Order: sequence, then C-alpha cells, then structure tokens
Amino acid sequence: MVDDEDAPVFAITVAAELAGMHPQTLRQYDRIGLVVPGRTRGGSRRYSAHHIEQLREVARLSGEGMSLPAIARLLDLEDEVRILRRQVRELEGALRAERQNRPGMRVFAAGATGVVPVTGGRRIRRSTEVVLWRPAPRADED
Repeated sequence: MVDDEDAPVFAITVAAELAGMHPQTLRQYDRIGLVVPGRTRGGSRRYSAHHIEQLREVARLSGEGMSLPAIARLLDLEDEVRILRRQVRELEGALRAERQNRPGMRVFAAGATGVVPVTGGRRIRRSTEVVLWRPAPRADED
C-alpha cells in the first residue's frame, strides 16, 4: 500500500520550488542516488511529499556542513526506520484483529480424565497420573 505522502505527483519544477532548490540540483541528487523520484512511463521524474521533505532535509544538513555521502546514509536509515515502523503498525493491527476474532482464547491441560479446558485463573492440581494419547490406527494400517 502506498501512503499519500509517497504518491509521486510533483513534476521536477514544482518539487524544486517546494524544496527551495534549483531543478538542476534535484537532477544531480537523482543521478547520485540521494533523492530518487518515481518515473512516469515517459521517463519524467515525479516527486512525492516524502521526497520534498527529504530534499528540505538535505538542504538543511548540507547547510550545516554534512557531506552528501553522510546525508545519503542518514536518509537510508530514516527510510529503513519508516518502513519498520509501518511493519510494526501492520503487525499490531493484525494481532488486534486476531485477538478480536478469538475472544476468550482457551487453554487446555492434560488431566486424569484426558485433555481438559482450563478457565482463566484456575490452577491445575498436580497429579501422579500420566495421560498418554495414542492416535487410533487408520483403516489402511491394519
């Protein structure tokens, strides 16, 4: 799923204006792999809101004296964190859904009479008996 902030909608001139940069700077960043936009079928660059934020961050960091390779590494790590956070949100949602689909999960224990359900908070007394389960032989094994 693509977030709205990841939708490639801005042409290079609009993206450059939004980022406060010259379009040639954006082309250079694309060539060196710093901020790589999406492409249309015709090969035109299309920038997303996320790309615009990255370009602004590149401008800020380079203005503070950080090198472009260091900025590239930082952007890669930020993207990785962003992807991992999205995965965590998805997994948490799946876990919540699973818990809602299985209200009152049941726990079972082996008792003297066989497998018995255990209700919440109930303790199982220890027994010296061992309950073994042996599957019934299949008809084709006789």
